[in-house]
Parts: sequence; C-alpha cells; structure tokens
Amino acid sequence: MPELTEDDLHALGYLFPARPGMTEAEVQTPCLIVDLDAFGRNLARMRDFCATAGIALRPHAKTHKCPEIARHQIGHGAVGICCQKLSEAEHFARAGLPDILLANEIRDPVKIDRLAQLPKLGTRISCCLDDPEAVAVFSAAAQRHGTDLACLVEIDCGAGRCGVATPETAVEIARAIAAAPGLRFDGIQAYQGSMQHIYDHAARAEAAEAAIAQTRAVVAALAAAGLPCRTVTGGGTGSFAFEAASGVYTELQCGSYIFMDADYGKVLDAGGERLDVAGFENALFLLTSVMSHAKPDRAVCDAGLKAQSVDSGLPVVFGRSDVTYLACSDEHGEIADPAGALKINDRLRLVPGHCDPTCNLHDWYVGLRGDRVETLWRITARGPGL
Repeated sequence: MPELTEDDLHALGYLFPARPGMTEAEVQTPCLIVDLDAFGRNLARMRDFCATAGIALRPHAKTHKCPEIARHQIGHGAVGICCQKLSEAEHFARAGLPDILLANEIRDPVKIDRLAQLPKLGTRISCCLDDPEAVAVFSAAAQRHGTDLACLVEIDCGAGRCGVATPETAVEIARAIAAAPGLRFDGIQAYQGSMQHIYDHAARAEAAEAAIAQTRAVVAALAAAGLPCRTVTGGGTGSFAFEAASGVYTELQCGSYIFMDADYGKVLDAGGERLDVAGFENALFLLTSVMSHAKPDRAVCDAGLKAQSVDSGLPVVFGRSDVTYLACSDEHGEIADPAGALKINDRLRLVPGHCDPTCNLHDWYVGLRGDRVETLWRITARGPGL
C-alpha cells in the first residue's frame, strides 16, 4: 500500500499537530510527543540486553501501532513484531514488516481467511491457537490461499485469559497442527500479562517463577511427544529479565519499554529502584496546554478523557513537583497549582497512566529532538480493530 501524501491525509480529515522545525511551544495540543533521544536510548538498552542474554526480541506493536516505530525496533535488532489484533497485523504487513506474530486468538472464519492471505505480501505470519477445533479452520484457509502459517499453542501461564491449562492439551493441539496441511507447529505462546504490573520485585519474581515452571513443563511434554519447540515466546517490560534468564524462552515480547508510563513508574527492580529510573526512560508524553485559570489554585488543561486512558491511574506531570494532575472529564484536565505558577497557554508534559490505550486515541506522534520538532509518525493501526 503506497504511503499517503499530505494532501491525501488532509482529504481524509487528518489534522497535523505540528510540522518539522517548530518548537514545542508551537505544537498544537493535546497531542502525543516522543522525546527522540530518550526513545533511542530505550531502543539501545533493550537491544543490548537481548544481545548479552542471547535471546531474540519480538516487541509488541500494540504499544505504538506505528510502522515507523516498528522499523526502528527492527533496526535495533528485533527479529519481528507482535500484534494483538488482525487489523494491526494487516497494517504492518502492508507496510512491509517482515515477520509478524498475531499474539492473540482469532476464531471468526472471515478473520482467519484474512490472516491466511497475509503471507502473500511477503511477510512471515505466526498465529496462536488454544483449541483443537480451530486447527481445521486455519488449515482450510491456508490451503485455500496457498500460504503457510506458523502456529503456536497458547498456554495460560497465570494471566487467566486465553490459553490451554495443561501440557496434555498443548500436545493434542500441537499434534493436530503438525498433521494439518498449510500449518507448521512452531512452539508455544507463554505470556503472563498480569505480572507485568506487580510492583514489588519479590512478588513479581514469584509470579514469574510459577509461569516459567508451567512453560517448562509444557515444553518438556511436547519434546517427549516428538514435537520440539522452535519458539517459546513471552515476557514483557515488567518481567523480561526473568524470562531471559529461564533458559526456556527463545524470544521476548516487551512493548512498553520504548515509551514507559506512569504505572510502570511504580514497578520496582531488585534494588528497589523504579524501572523508569534504574533503566528505561519516559520517552512518550501527552503534551497539553493550560486553557483556564479562573481559580487561583487550580488550572484547567485541554487533556481530558478523550486524549488519554486512565485505566491504570491518572497521568503524572513530568519534571515538576509544584503542580499535580487531579481529575479529568471528557475535554478537561484539572491541575492543582497552589502557588499559581501556571499561565494561560503554558505547556505541560504528562506521563500517561497507561501508554498503550492512550496511543490508540491519537493519529500522530510528534518526534522532538530537544525543543524542536524533527518528525511526525502516523499511528496507522489505531482504533478498535476489526
């Protein structure tokens, strides 16, 4: 799919929050900005960690939903990307990304048919299954389109969502995949999402130990059945060090490490330091402007519920201790300003409570180097996903 021109985007109703060369004070708000220097350091840190640990990186693109960012991750050593929705995978495949894992279940026959067509774009496609009855449907779609799908058995290793619960069921599904035309058994999907945000390091380590033990048992059962796992994939920004040290996992699916958010700012490492202090940096901000200060101790900004997700808590005002984000409604954010330091049109950088669903609300990232806009990246895969 050819890249849309600026005129095309205007015709589709896109509004540009900034243009290269502008200062941060000129950027239209509310919008997402990326500190390109911090973003680059985050990319390099994860690349270097994986190289030292001898493990592959397959970052989760549900965090950013942006092909330009995915290309930066591939350029920093990633073997491919994960997607959570079929529509995301379609956007990234059309953008030329070479290797995509759909790290979620799809069962609608129309969606399975769409998935089976994606390898025609030159992209290696992997998918997850957790039900023996799904195998025949995936196989029929792959045969219909003359394509090949790598399949992972998804296990529930503690998150309580999708995935099989026993090694026996995993072996049953893997055998069916291996025997199905157009499908290839590739390994297992073993992502424990809920432990990413266990703030205490010891408690998070305990959850990781349980997940790894379950994953190891499934890998052993598959090997005993003559079904060795080429791929064991999982791990996230809050837990990747555990999976990397396990000797079981072959690749990591970290996503939020490129941006970080306020909730990850509460997650502690082994030394009791926050992850966004001891390692990864805040690189993503919701830029907002003060639009009212009718009350002397309270300002109102233009970043409310429609500009951010607050499922993991309210945003944090970055780099300031004198003002606090208190509450939000649809289009208003209330900010405590006891000293009356803020003025109309002052800009504030907010660290979102949860980066992934916040990014999903916006059309653009504005990339800044220092105080200057360097680039704009379109968030092409945003939306609920069909």
